[in-house]
Amino acid sequence: MRPVSLFAGLALYVLSFCCYAQTPQPLPALNIDIAQTSVSGLSSGGYMAVQLAVAYSSIVKGAGVVAAGPYFCSQGKLSTAMTQCSCNPPLPCGVSATSAAVPSLVSATRQAFAGKLVDDPANLAGQRVITISGLKDTTVPPVVVQQVDDYYRTLGLPPANLSVVSLDNAGHTMPTVNYGVACGDSVSPFIGKCQFDGAQAILGWIYGPAPLKPRTGSAPAGHFVQFDQTAFLPKSGPWSLPGAAGLDSTGWVYIPDDCKAGARCRLHVALHGCEQGQDYVPIDSSGSKLYYGTTFVRHAGYDKWADNNQIVVLFPQAVVIPMANPLGCWDWWGYTDSHFADQKGVQMQAIRAMIDRLSSGANQ
Repeated sequence: MRPVSLFAGLALYVLSFCCYAQTPQPLPALNIDIAQTSVSGLSSGGYMAVQLAVAYSSIVKGAGVVAAGPYFCSQGKLSTAMTQCSCNPPLPCGVSATSAAVPSLVSATRQAFAGKLVDDPANLAGQRVITISGLKDTTVPPVVVQQVDDYYRTLGLPPANLSVVSLDNAGHTMPTVNYGVACGDSVSPFIGKCQFDGAQAILGWIYGPAPLKPRTGSAPAGHFVQFDQTAFLPKSGPWSLPGAAGLDSTGWVYIPDDCKAGARCRLHVALHGCEQGQDYVPIDSSGSKLYYGTTFVRHAGYDKWADNNQIVVLFPQAVVIPMANPLGCWDWWGYTDSHFADQKGVQMQAIRAMIDRLSSGANQ
């Protein structure tokens, strides 16, 4: 999450609504076991994944956190998010092994449960959690990611349920075997050729211990479907307009053919990071406009492990809000409102509604 000028933020917002052909369909109702829901994400998507895992812990089986910190790390303050939970020059970096203040975050979690804003944090002890960090990541350094582990352990997660992955050669990136930029580069599209399959590691850990079955052949045995995200926005009020809540008008879901045909399946929610949404248009140093579209959706690697393992993958999409969210990040510091991390948050409610819709075709 890098500071940008007001002009650049406004330009990105305008471009975000002119450069992507949208052909949305209704999100389908599938035979999904909601208790087999899991979440993961990179950077702001990693922070959002943890928020979902905590707020809806009664249905979340596990979480994959790539280059992100613990629940409520920002404590609702942009300054804390940018200096204590991540590093964003030219602001001073205050990141340390204790900068996230885990005891305070645990206390806030328990208070949120007492206020009926999140599910019982006792559920977190039953999740399977994997964290992935890169030793060359100067945006969210490994000491921040380590505090996800500290947070979960404090709330009772047994060591056997936690996998900690540290990649010596990785920057701020979603690691893949051979797609993207150089592994150590922290640049768009923030997907790196690391000779490590992050999606496989995440899905394999959460749904293990049996190993995932690889895709048969190179072609997908399923389909990417662009769906209407506006159906999951409030029907009235300030968040009812597309983009107002930082949610794009459409999202994506990958559906293996057997899941489409009615097989009992599982659901994984994969959340892109800042500058990775389908409608984000970065501007490079030369002033030329680059457009990444569905790069994260199609190349982060989740779909190839979904096919033969009965996993539907949901890819919600965030979008730019001028000034408030110029990089198209998920809300993990409060640019929507103070409920950004709990069940009253507009983005949280929208993603939960998508989960409920997808699993509404479950055979009882």
